[in-house]
Amino acid sequence: MTDADSRRWVSLAATCTAAGLVWLAFADFGVATPTIADVMHADMAGLQWANNAFSLVAGALVIAAGRFGDIFGQRRILMIGIGLFAGFSVVAALAPGTEVLIAGRGLMGIGAALILPATLALIPLQFSGAAQLTAFGVWQAVAWGGQALAPAIGGVITDGPGWRWLFWINLPLAAIAMVVIRSATPESGRGPVNRRIDRAGLVTIGLAVFALLYALTDGPTAGWTSPLVLALFAAAVVLALTWVFIERRTANPLVNLSLFRLRPYDGALTANLMMNLGYAGLSYLLVLWLQNARGYSAVQSGLLMLPALVGIFALIPLGGRMSGRRGARSPVLLGLVVLAVGSVILAPMNAGTALWVVALALVVIGCGLGLLSTPVSNTAVGGVPGELAGAAAGVFKMSSMVGGALGVAIMTAFTRGFAIADSGAAVQESGMTDDEVDQAHAALVDSSSFREALSRLPEDLQAKVTDAVVDAFSRGLGVTMAVIAVAVLLAAVIVSRVWPSTSGSATTTPAGR
Repeated sequence: MTDADSRRWVSLAATCTAAGLVWLAFADFGVATPTIADVMHADMAGLQWANNAFSLVAGALVIAAGRFGDIFGQRRILMIGIGLFAGFSVVAALAPGTEVLIAGRGLMGIGAALILPATLALIPLQFSGAAQLTAFGVWQAVAWGGQALAPAIGGVITDGPGWRWLFWINLPLAAIAMVVIRSATPESGRGPVNRRIDRAGLVTIGLAVFALLYALTDGPTAGWTSPLVLALFAAAVVLALTWVFIERRTANPLVNLSLFRLRPYDGALTANLMMNLGYAGLSYLLVLWLQNARGYSAVQSGLLMLPALVGIFALIPLGGRMSGRRGARSPVLLGLVVLAVGSVILAPMNAGTALWVVALALVVIGCGLGLLSTPVSNTAVGGVPGELAGAAAGVFKMSSMVGGALGVAIMTAFTRGFAIADSGAAVQESGMTDDEVDQAHAALVDSSSFREALSRLPEDLQAKVTDAVVDAFSRGLGVTMAVIAVAVLLAAVIVSRVWPSTSGSATTTPAGR
């Protein structure tokens, strides 16, 4: 291996470290919220917004951040992002109360938005051909691994040195990443000659994504017919249409809409959105099932989700090899089918479903994700003209975040609806009011309120109601997984129509190199 080869792999390790910090931050905070609530004497609802603030801000800014990399240089934007992420981690670590913690987490989201698309867009600059596929595979492995391991890591840190170290630990890792990136990572070039920023496009798409993510986040608790949620959905639609209008008429758009005329890119975006939708929704609900139906702690439940990593890590290399030999389209379609098969395994779920069945389903689902991950990222970032790589990466990561939020919102609504229909009679016989019935079902996404609802009942009825609601939730989750399997297969059909079968091989080497 030459010095240049060694240098680019060292660079990849550093950029993946930066991306890994972001993926950990997305998922490690939730497990610490009960401890933080006790220490700060804080309201859990407020701490939930501290958790959500990070993803809301990152999702709203990630498209703009990708374009900034195209204009000012990907390495420069990445360095700024790491600096902001580390600096605002200090704000969160020193937070005396909920308000400052929310602000700190939200400001960290600015750094996260700058980091993610830049780390992706730098890969085609340094790698090509089979090495590029391997590099994207490494990036995706870090992303999936970070999200999957974060709850366990967060639990260990919270129970050990304390929850504030969830933030302090970012400082030395960020410093190491910055030193290595400065010495080993090349800049992406000067970017477009015209460096004017499309401010109107930036504001409208940022607010549109923020409104959509806010509505999807608040909808399950506030209710989908809540005036605020409906207003946010309406605002998201109006702002998105306004953004398209602006982008079509500006000389220097935030996102060149010709990007969406690349059919492989559209196919990769569709597949990426669907795999994030399915896995995020499943992860959220299955962890709740493990806690509420089976009595495991949050950390234990997170560890029981790790079988998915076995499939992901095992099949990521195969997805890359298939993409290099046969084009990206084939492993993407196969991955969606495997993802649907894994979902079907969970369709017969009930409260007594054996953990080995759950583990098997997770391994199969992980295999589908592994097949998908490298081809979609290579196509969406490495298969577009170099001057669009940052914007393409920003849109790609936005689709991941929106897909995840949609998955949690849609699958929670489906599961709750199926559960209410399944257990309505048994719960009504207990004498609970309509509001208490709804609270009992909704409480399976909040263990504390579930116990509160049951505590209002006579002791001899509590067990009956508990069994009825848990059984209904379990069966509702199973039916939801069957619905998701059908949706994933429909997505595979759409991708097969959108993505020409003859174009896959062209995505292994980026245009413009």
